[in-house]
Amino acid sequence: MGDVLAGFHAVWEFESDSVLIRYERGIRTPKLFQALGERRIPLSALEGVTLTPGKRGTVALRLRPRPGADPLMEAAAGQLREGSDPYRLVLPAERETLAEYYADELKALLTESGTADRYLVAAPEGPLQFKAYDGKASFDGTTVQFRWSWTGASSAKWKAGDQSYPVADLSGVEWRSPEVFEGHLRLVRRDSAGSPGSVQPDQDPAAVIFGLGYGPVHESLPFAAAVLAAVRTRGTAPAVPALSRRDPADIAERIRHLGELHRAGLVTDEEYSSKKAELLAEL
Repeated sequence: MGDVLAGFHAVWEFESDSVLIRYERGIRTPKLFQALGERRIPLSALEGVTLTPGKRGTVALRLRPRPGADPLMEAAAGQLREGSDPYRLVLPAERETLAEYYADELKALLTESGTADRYLVAAPEGPLQFKAYDGKASFDGTTVQFRWSWTGASSAKWKAGDQSYPVADLSGVEWRSPEVFEGHLRLVRRDSAGSPGSVQPDQDPAAVIFGLGYGPVHESLPFAAAVLAAVRTRGTAPAVPALSRRDPADIAERIRHLGELHRAGLVTDEEYSSKKAELLAEL
């Protein structure tokens, strides 16, 4: 097709085998769109196109991705608000005829439907990281790491210590939007006993939880999608070298908090000595 359609917050470029979506940057643009930057959506990843009336004199053109074709939408699991839908382009109502033309042109090119057997849309690239309420999460393409915050992590997570999960040991990712009452990102391990939800996220060392201002959608969802894509391909993405040394001030603060837990009787003498030695070894 080779045409361009500009709407609010995004521009769609129609190519022979894909739609290139370029998201605008600005204070009115949803932060998720800004974080994504641009996405190339192969036509093989789509199974439909719709055009519906929008709010306040607008129309909305939306691409319907096939189930299993996009790790971002699979991780979101229907939790995104309409205004943050990366497959939705909002235009002024006076451009409805033009939007209808493109919708018809796209429909004529779509030949695939049903669940895709692999991801067809690229996942956000690493390294990725974000700050949750109870710790910091990072992903280098092959390994997910959780480092607990002394101000937010539960004693169960402090006892377990900072966590490192190779994607080869994972079977999936569970993401719950921080825009609902309790948000979290939980790694589903291959060797985990019982269902993933059998342990509350704030007590589960394989999960980080979201609070107000922590783990926002535009940070935690792309992170979840990247991990999910790596799990599907068993960590073939190139690793980014991790820093070998930790901030001494951070280590000192962790040891201080560990001492408070020890004095409060929340960790045993043996657990205290073992964890303290582990932290000192990171200097």
